[in-house]
This record gives sequence, C-alpha cells and structure tokens, in this order.
Amino acid sequence: MEIADQNLFLWINGMAGRYSPVDTFITWVVSDYLIPVAMALALIAFWFAGQDANTRRRRQIGVFAALTSMGLSNWTVYIVNWYYFRPRPFVEFPDQVTLLFYPPTDSSFPSNAIAAASAIAIAVWWVDRRAGAAFLAAAGLYAFARVFAGVHYPLDVAAGFAIAAIATFVVFTLFRLLRPIPDAVLRVARALCLA
Repeated sequence: MEIADQNLFLWINGMAGRYSPVDTFITWVVSDYLIPVAMALALIAFWFAGQDANTRRRRQIGVFAALTSMGLSNWTVYIVNWYYFRPRPFVEFPDQVTLLFYPPTDSSFPSNAIAAASAIAIAVWWVDRRAGAAFLAAAGLYAFARVFAGVHYPLDVAAGFAIAAIATFVVFTLFRLLRPIPDAVLRVARALCLA
C-alpha cells in the first residue's frame, strides 16, 4: 500500500513545475490562507443565511457542529502523531519532489489541514447539501493541491478526510443525544444578537 501511495504521489507531483500558471494556481490554493479563510468567511455567511427561522437554526447547528468537528479532528490527528510519524514526501524523495510550499516539519500522516477543512465541509453538507457540495469541492481541491505541491502523500489526505468524516458523525450523534447543549448555545447567541 505504501509503495502504491508513493508512486501515486510521484505521478501527481511530477506534474508540478511544468506549467507556470498551474503552479501559481496551486501555490495559491495550497497556502495556509486561501481555502481556510474562504471557508471561515463562508461559515460566517452560512450562520446568518436562511429565509426562515428553522433554516437559520439548522445552519447554525451546522456551523457549531463544523467547528466542533474540526476541533475533534485536529485533536485526533494530534493523538495519532504521538504514536506515528511519517516523513514528508520532500524529505523521503528530496531529488524527485517539486516543492511548491514551505517545508513543514510535522508528520505527513494524517493531514491535519485536510482533516480540518473536511470536518467543516462534511458538517455543512450534513445540514445543507448544496452549500456542503461547495465546501466539499473546496476541501477536495485543497487536498489535491497539498499532494501536487509536494506536502502530503495521497494516503495522508485520505486519512485526514476519514478522520473528519468519523469526527463529524460522532459530533452529530452527540448533538442528537445532548440536544439541549447546542440549543442553549444558540439561545445565548440570540440573546447577544449574534444569531
């Protein structure tokens, strides 16, 4: 499995450095700012959007779940990294990788950036399929860019997505079981004119 993962990475990253406009686009996408900031701004808009009170409430629960899922995903990645460290592709294949990003020093597996972005995207999709599809497309583009830019192996981003999916399922299950908690948070937000 690891050999197939490395070969797929080398094939995808092998396209880097060939076309300057593509590299420039990927450099924007892979940055720590474009997708994360766009998702944060979209979450703010999603929080306030909705024609009726029920739609707004459902979306606000989605935002609350997205942030909770993101936190749980990041915590899970942190725990995994205690027990397993995978060197980044540019460390393992220094002569073969075209790096379009600064060289991170933390573990490559699983991808923390993709776990966070995917947790947000899946939670939004859970409450609104159309908006969620846009979030998932952004997270997918971000994942591809991380591989293309030489920062992660494909298995790293797949594991990040899987962690996010499980974390989001856990969060929504807990929200159903502990419904008074998210309802109380929304009541407080409304009392403070934040919802």
